[in-house]
Amino acid sequence: MTSAREQILTRIRSAIPTGERPAARDVHNAVARQYSRVGQLQREPLLELFEERLRDYEAGVYRCSEGEIARTIATVLAARAKNGLVIPSSVPRSWLSPNLSFLADDGLCYSALDKVPGVLTGCSAAVALSGTVILVHTPEDGRRALTLIPDYHLCVVFADQVSETLPEALGKLQDQAAMPITTISGPSATSDIEMTRVKGVHGPRVLDVILVI
Repeated sequence: MTSAREQILTRIRSAIPTGERPAARDVHNAVARQYSRVGQLQREPLLELFEERLRDYEAGVYRCSEGEIARTIATVLAARAKNGLVIPSSVPRSWLSPNLSFLADDGLCYSALDKVPGVLTGCSAAVALSGTVILVHTPEDGRRALTLIPDYHLCVVFADQVSETLPEALGKLQDQAAMPITTISGPSATSDIEMTRVKGVHGPRVLDVILVI
């Protein structure tokens, strides 16, 4: 008598086509893609859409020029009643006000990261349609733990890093395609089966973005 296991395996084998299989890249390229891959918005409407999506997620958004980054960071931290943050090793020194305290991350343990007032990072790309910030965890973006454990995240995004669609944003990261990424769409939040919304479960409860134009 044929066992149930053997019957299942026989059906699987019969469903697998024989002969030479196409290369994985050819299979990938053959998939029909009906979604929007290229945006149509001009620069200012694009940035306005990005800001709108961020605010929908209850993230704070601030605009400034490149020469005003340090002053804007100081303004944001004053509004959040913070006098300093942890920073990745390669955050530009020009971002850091001498009147604030910035602690460089030299491999802080998880328990230490849980106690810091927050983290300041850059980003590698952003998506306007979804209000998403993409971190590739370069020295400027910081390691993953640095942007998941602290309760507050202040992220600096340059206007030329913002794309309208996700495919456009990922296209900018082709040189870093093998690196892990983290996508952030607003402060961390989730809901249980009773639809009780809880913040901070999978990352910072509070997100502020400085958009440099």
